[in-house]
Amino acid sequence: MSGKRFTTYIVMITAILLTLFNFSDDISARTATTEEGRGNTVYVIPIEREVERGLEAFLTRTTTEAIEDGADHIVFEIDTPGGRVDSAGQIGSLIQSLEIPTTAYIVNEALSAGSYIALFSDNIFFNPHARMGASGIINSDGTAADKKAQSAWLEQMRSAAESTGRDPLYAAAMADSSINLPEYDAPEGEFLTLGPSDALDVGYADGIVNDRVELLSELGLSEATLVETEPTIAEEVARFLTNPVVIPILLSVASLGLIVELYSPGFGIPGIMGLVSLLLFFYGHIVAGLAGMEAIVLLLLGIILIVAELFVPGGILGFLGIGAIVVSLFLSGYDIGHMSMSIGIAFLVTLIAAIILFRRIGLDKGIFRHIILKDRTTTEQGYVSSVNRLELLGLEGKTVTPLRPSGIGLFDSERIDVVSEGGFIEKSQLIKVVKVEGVRVIVREIQ
Repeated sequence: MSGKRFTTYIVMITAILLTLFNFSDDISARTATTEEGRGNTVYVIPIEREVERGLEAFLTRTTTEAIEDGADHIVFEIDTPGGRVDSAGQIGSLIQSLEIPTTAYIVNEALSAGSYIALFSDNIFFNPHARMGASGIINSDGTAADKKAQSAWLEQMRSAAESTGRDPLYAAAMADSSINLPEYDAPEGEFLTLGPSDALDVGYADGIVNDRVELLSELGLSEATLVETEPTIAEEVARFLTNPVVIPILLSVASLGLIVELYSPGFGIPGIMGLVSLLLFFYGHIVAGLAGMEAIVLLLLGIILIVAELFVPGGILGFLGIGAIVVSLFLSGYDIGHMSMSIGIAFLVTLIAAIILFRRIGLDKGIFRHIILKDRTTTEQGYVSSVNRLELLGLEGKTVTPLRPSGIGLFDSERIDVVSEGGFIEKSQLIKVVKVEGVRVIVREIQ
């Protein structure tokens, strides 16, 4: 692939990344529907699906808008099975920092990290079929987290309850199965999950309402101006692209597409798939507020260095380029451990693909055909590395110069460089060729 074509690809990648970065800023504008009324302004913000960094970015945007618009109350409509502990911690801190009164309305369930988030609200209301709790911390593979992580999470649950004046015992029982509360269907060995009635009994619910209308009535905000917020398309896409399951897939497809492209003539579908996957990774993390311009700059620098390596021998630029790309991935990630695992999976996929392609295709196709010398000097093309003079074997002649032990012999009027079999042979002595080893002709003196 020519240097001009590589330069074109770099310019194209730069333009796309900068466009996405600016586009993510533009589409972060509020998407909301407003019901006009009299009195206060109430923002309704949904907390749905898994708790992750994309949700955190959405809540940061919408709560900021509520503050800037002078909202008098924020209602978080919660329906989540839980999610990442670190994201829940950030969201909890965000809600706790709000000076605007807040209410958590559990529409269906607030489990695990969802229960932690709900505890930071000033008020908690339940739908008649809602539930809250089951907040034991587990790893991504479904196994229980280590004791250190469990202890830290248990303390976070207690602190969340205490921050809003609720009894921390029940929050602890949601995260610690060793706490025995059989009267609330949580015997030892089971995590506490509260339904509406039990939540009222223990002070974890301020009321049970059937819908939003009843909720606003209970809050004394029936005549309030209601602002419903929704995630933008970009935020929805970002939530998907920053999912812990999707990240290693994106990186694997990116690395696999680029390695296949090395074995393909021109620039085709594999390379496009690889670039698109890499762009989607950074786009999702930009919108989620995880990746900044420094990560994009490092990515572009890494690509430029790798391209330069194809034209500058040494290997140093290639290693620096790979290092810059890896650092840009880490800067974009929200968890070093998870990002390390994702990069490891992508590297393993790439290694396996490279081995398979090398065995099946070799290095005579794709970009390798431009950087690997394949010309050979063969006999069929007229190249001869040395002449093997086997026809001289047994021929007799005489020395033209003394052999010490090498010199010149004369055989049928042809002067030939020879080597004596043993010691010194004087000039003008009869000799016989006794062995030929390539260009080495060995002679013996005839007595």
